[in-house]
Amino acid sequence: MAMDYKSAGVDIEAGYKSVELMKEHVKNTVRPEMLGGLGGFAGAFSIEKFKDMEKPTLLSGTDGVGTKLKLAFLMDKHDTIGIDCVAMCVNDIACSGGEPLFFLDYIACGKNFPEKIAEIVKGVADGCVMAGASLVGGETAEMPGFYPLDEYDLAGFAVGIVDQKDMITGQDLQEGDVLIGMASSGVHSNGFSLVRKVFDMTPEAMNVYYEELDAKLGDALLAPTKIYVKALKAIKEAGIKIKACSHITGGGFYENVPRMLKEGTRAEIRKDSYPIPKIFDMIRESGEIEEQMMYNTFNMGIGMVLAVAPEDAAAAKKAIKAAGEYPYQIGVIKAGEKGVDLC
Repeated sequence: MAMDYKSAGVDIEAGYKSVELMKEHVKNTVRPEMLGGLGGFAGAFSIEKFKDMEKPTLLSGTDGVGTKLKLAFLMDKHDTIGIDCVAMCVNDIACSGGEPLFFLDYIACGKNFPEKIAEIVKGVADGCVMAGASLVGGETAEMPGFYPLDEYDLAGFAVGIVDQKDMITGQDLQEGDVLIGMASSGVHSNGFSLVRKVFDMTPEAMNVYYEELDAKLGDALLAPTKIYVKALKAIKEAGIKIKACSHITGGGFYENVPRMLKEGTRAEIRKDSYPIPKIFDMIRESGEIEEQMMYNTFNMGIGMVLAVAPEDAAAAKKAIKAAGEYPYQIGVIKAGEKGVDLC
C-alpha cells in the first residue's frame, strides 16, 4: 500500500478547511495597524503610530490554559477556552501598563476536526475583541500519536506597547496607598489540577445544577477568565495613576501580590472586604482544603489587584464600574517586609 501523509494520520485538507472556517472569526479582531490577511508566513503589524511616544516599549506575555482544557474535553465545549488563553496573556501586559496590540495562538491536536478548531479559534477571537488586540496569526499542529484523537493543547502569545514613563512598576508605592480588587468570574485558569482532584470528573457530575452557583458545576468551572484590559485603560484615561498592579493567577494572593510591591512595602488585605464566589466554598468544602492553601492556589474572587493613592480610590472605582467590572476596596499598603497579610 502506498503511504501518504493522510495514512500517517495528518489530514492536510482538514487543515485547509479549519483555516477557512476560522477566517470569519479572525476578521472581527482586525485593528488598523494589521497588514495583510491570514495565511501568510508571518503576521504583519504596523508600528507607525507609536513614533509619537517618547520611549515606546514593547511588552510581551505567553501562557496556556493548563488543565482547564480537560474540563472542556469532558463537557465537549470549546468556544470559550480561547478567551482564557487570551486573558492569561493580555492581563499580564495590561497590569504592566501596556496596551495589547496583537495575539498569536498555537493549537496542537491529535486529530484536526475543522469545526472544533474553528470553535476554539472563535473563543480566541472573542478574547482578542475584548482586549482590543488583533489576532494576526497562529498555528494548528496535527500530531497523531502524540495527543489522543479528541484532545488538544492551546497556548498563546501577546505583544503590547507602553510609553516607558507609563509603565506600572510599583516604585512609587507608599504607606497608606489603597488596594482595589476587581472581581473574577470564578476560578479563571489556575488551580485546575486541584479542582480535578476535588470533584468527580465525569459528564454526570459536571452537569449537575447547583442553586447556589445558579449554574451547572461544569459551566461554573468553565466560566472564562476575565479580561481586564479595558478597565485598566479606563482608570488611566480618567487621569489616575496606578502605582502597582498584580494579575492574580497561579499561586493566588500569596505569590502574586508581593510581585507588585517594592522593598519596604507590605500589602494588608481584608478577607471580608468582598464576597467570595460560592464556587470557592464548594471547592474548599468538597476537598477539605485549608484556607491558606485556597488563597495560595486560587484567585478567591479577585482577578486583578491595583494600588492607588487614597485620594484616587473613589475615582478609580468609578472608572472600573463604567468599564463593566466590579471593584472592591480590599486593603492598604503598610510599611514593612515585602509580602502580604490576609486578615
